[in-house]
Amino acid sequence: MRRDSRLSRMLHVLIHMDRFGGAMTSDMIARMLDTNPVVVRRTMAGLRDAGYVRSEKGHGGGWVIIRPLSEITFLDIHNALGNPSIFAMGVAVEHPECLVEQAVNAALGSSFDAAKQLLLERFASVTLADLASDVDQRWPTEPDGKWTGPGSIFEHLPKSKDSE
Repeated sequence: MRRDSRLSRMLHVLIHMDRFGGAMTSDMIARMLDTNPVVVRRTMAGLRDAGYVRSEKGHGGGWVIIRPLSEITFLDIHNALGNPSIFAMGVAVEHPECLVEQAVNAALGSSFDAAKQLLLERFASVTLADLASDVDQRWPTEPDGKWTGPGSIFEHLPKSKDSE
């Protein structure tokens, strides 16, 4: 089963968007994530519908965060992405009439449920501001507060004519 990394990727994107300080196009975000802009638009639409970002049209347009990072939790983003499955593991359903499978599924199911509840509680307690603070401590900045160095969103921007 393939892992669903949308939560991780969207947390990544939202922190970059906040620190970028302006609208980011789907193309910019797609380059950063090494994916297709259509995938970005589809995923960002869920965040837009939940009220965390908006899209601005026209020259200089793109996606913009509309809520403070301190008001957005990991759980909020998880929910906006449609509550993707937390675990790649699950119970067997090949022989539902088998009493052994039923016992195994009951034991595993209650363990998975408890682990999921604990993880979702943790998601609800961590804000994007908490994450951004951690990133800020790790990342060198310019005097204007923009990030510099390898991995910076500014590496993913199209080169201007002036810089060539």
